[in-house]
Amino acid sequence: MFGTYCDGVNRRDFLKAGTLGLLGLNLPTYLRHMAAAAASGQTADKSAIFIYLGGGQTHMDTWDLKPNAPDNIRGEFKPIATNVPGIEISEHLPYMAKQADKYAIVRSVAHNLAAHAPGQMFLRTGNRPLPSLQYPGYGSVVTKESAAQPGVPPYVALPITSTNGGAETAGYLGVAYNPFTVNDDPNKDKFSVRALALPQGLSMERVEARRGLLNGLDTAFRKVDVKSQDLAGMDKFYQQAYEILSAPKAREAFDISKEPADVRDKYGRNSFGQACLLARRLIEAGVRFVSLDFGGWDTHQKNFERLKTVLLPKLDQGMAALLEELSARGMLPRTALMMTGEFGRTPKVNGNAGRDHWARAMSIVLAGGGIKGGQVIGRTNDNGEEPAEDPCKPEDVAASFYHALDIDPHKEYQTPTGRPVHIVRDGKVIKKLFA
Repeated sequence: MFGTYCDGVNRRDFLKAGTLGLLGLNLPTYLRHMAAAAASGQTADKSAIFIYLGGGQTHMDTWDLKPNAPDNIRGEFKPIATNVPGIEISEHLPYMAKQADKYAIVRSVAHNLAAHAPGQMFLRTGNRPLPSLQYPGYGSVVTKESAAQPGVPPYVALPITSTNGGAETAGYLGVAYNPFTVNDDPNKDKFSVRALALPQGLSMERVEARRGLLNGLDTAFRKVDVKSQDLAGMDKFYQQAYEILSAPKAREAFDISKEPADVRDKYGRNSFGQACLLARRLIEAGVRFVSLDFGGWDTHQKNFERLKTVLLPKLDQGMAALLEELSARGMLPRTALMMTGEFGRTPKVNGNAGRDHWARAMSIVLAGGGIKGGQVIGRTNDNGEEPAEDPCKPEDVAASFYHALDIDPHKEYQTPTGRPVHIVRDGKVIKKLFA
């Protein structure tokens, strides 16, 4: 079902890592570890949405068209004007063209990891992969740096397609900072989050009875002077798990059926569009970080056909509706967005009407959190092969994303072995994004 990329990377990877069984050991343990963040002096109170285009989106046919290049480079698509004078994007992104004042396009990102696995690790973390260290993804860092909101998971991952772009991982921060992963399709008629449903035959009355039993055991242990820190805090974390189950906040946030039909239609009645709508609902409910995986961009064959009939219409409608609603609801200044894949695609069209891997140039879209929309940063050369102006690295984009979230990208963490590590090892904030 999940398949592999062209280089053999398994797309399923770690999908099971974030699944939590409520009121077993998993969720309370997860919440207990999350509380460690409260002692780390978090200062960030913004939220974020990270959209990952697994496989590597072609920059040449989306955000950085080259209409004057030779036929075998410019491809089949034409540029169209946006609502910002002077900015043009693909003709197959008409909805996004109307929202161009709300986002920035960085056209001059470049690196040299043109294989899926290392490229994904690089663009999901903002750090070049090392064999000796696994860096945490953006969501795990945001979770660590942000105060959790009661009644909802702090970090939700939506791997919305069977060809998802990889896996979210907390790296050296530990599994406590992995996401709450939702594996059901929000476009289904009976979409549900299994972890938020009580096991068959278990009522809230029985849950309450179990809490009473746990409280009694806790009291008994305290009488014999058990000093375990885990035991001392167990009641608190089971209380948080109970709140998520018993309070309507999380279930209501995930209940996408509550949205009016016209709003759901605006996002697009497909998995990606409904996931964008769900992301907006989750952020409104207090979730700090939502990641969306939209795979299928490894277009070695039939690039133009697949883009115009399958990929771009969904991306265009869902992302544009998300930006429009975040802005209309006053949420965009407090919600940073990033949309990226692991690399761009070759400027030259191959013999199968496709484009191959190309890391020497790519485009990344950012919005919200104080990022100035309606601008293009950087420029590639006439054939889209490499940056010709304002070159930057994935680390620079990462530093800027964290900056938009009021997180110091150079803050120092320590690995479990005591090794000091900066959140972003080598990156500078792109000042033009915030000018």
